[in-house]
Amino acid sequence: MHRVRAKLDWFKTVILPQEAALRGRLRRILPSTHELDDMVAEVMARAFATENWENVTTGRAYLFTIARNLVIDNARRNKVVSFETIADLELLQGDSNVEAQLHAREALRQIEAIVESLPPQCRRVFILRRIHERSMLEIAAEMSLSVSTVEKHLAKAIAIVMRAWSEREETDFERASVGARIKQQGRGRGGSRAPAGKA
Repeated sequence: MHRVRAKLDWFKTVILPQEAALRGRLRRILPSTHELDDMVAEVMARAFATENWENVTTGRAYLFTIARNLVIDNARRNKVVSFETIADLELLQGDSNVEAQLHAREALRQIEAIVESLPPQCRRVFILRRIHERSMLEIAAEMSLSVSTVEKHLAKAIAIVMRAWSEREETDFERASVGARIKQQGRGRGGSRAPAGKA
C-alpha cells in the first residue's frame, strides 16, 4: 500500500506537471486533435505503468522519450518513414534547445527539397536506402534492376544531394557575409556622421 501511494505521489509531482509540455510538443507533429488526445493518453499510461519509476526524476525528458518511441513504432507499423517524420522526431529530444531543433528541422526540409528534385530512379533508390534502410539486394529486387545499377543510382543521388547542399551552404555563407558587411558599413557611416552633427 505504501508503494502504491509513493508511486501516485511520484506520478503527480514528476509526470503530471509535464503533460502540457508534452501536449504542446505533440501538437506540432500530429495532424488531428483525436490523434493528439490518443497519443497523450498512451504516453501517460505507459509512464504510469513503468516498473522502475523511482529512477525517473526528469518527467519531461521521460515523457518525450516515450512519445518518440511511439512515433517510431507507428511509422514502422505504417511502413512510412518520411523526412517530415525524421524532422518531427527531432522535436521529441527532451529538454534540448528547441531553436537548434527547429534549425535542424529546416535543414531536413531543404534536403527533402533536394531529394525531390532527383531523377525518379535515383530518388527512389536514395529513399529506399537512406530512409527505409533497405539492402542493395532488396532494392535491386524491388526495382527489377541489377545491384550494380542500384549502386550507380545511389552514387549519383548522393553526389547530387551533396553538391546541392554545399551550394546552399555557400549561398547562406555569402548572404551572412554580405549582411555583416552592410551592417559594418552602416555602423561606419553612423560613426562618421556623429561628429558632424555635434559641430
